[in-house]
This record gives sequence, C-alpha cells and structure tokens, in this order.
Amino acid sequence: MKTFEEKGITHLDLHGVRHGDASSEAIDFVYQYQSKIPLMIICGNSNRMIQIVEDSLNSNSIMFSKPRFGIIRVEKI
Repeated sequence: MKTFEEKGITHLDLHGVRHGDASSEAIDFVYQYQSKIPLMIICGNSNRMIQIVEDSLNSNSIMFSKPRFGIIRVEKI
C-alpha cells in the first residue's frame, strides 16, 4: 500500500495491489485516515479494481465520488 499527500489530500495508490487485497486495503486506508477526509484512492485503469473498491465502500456506507476514471474520492463516512 502506497500512501502519499498531494495538495493537502491524502492518496492511496493501488497500483501493484492484488485484486483480492484491494477491498481490505481501501477500507483500512479510509478508516486510518478518516480525520483527513476527503481522501483519494487511485485504482488505475482496471475496471475490476474500480468495481471492487466501489463495492467495498458501498458495503461500509462510505460516500464517494468519481472525479475521473480510475480515481475515487472519499467524501464522507
């Protein structure tokens, strides 16, 4: 899991993360950095990775938006 801060927003980059680990990585990241919301999760060009992260956020009632393809912005827990 690679995390970094850019323009005051904390990011999680999922490049190199296996699909099977993506859900737990994303949820762990959101709860670990919840005090810094909004957060960005970079999924890349994998439709499957994007869907896995969206499903895990939805199942945890975490509100998010998609400012552009491959990027998920966590708005509210």
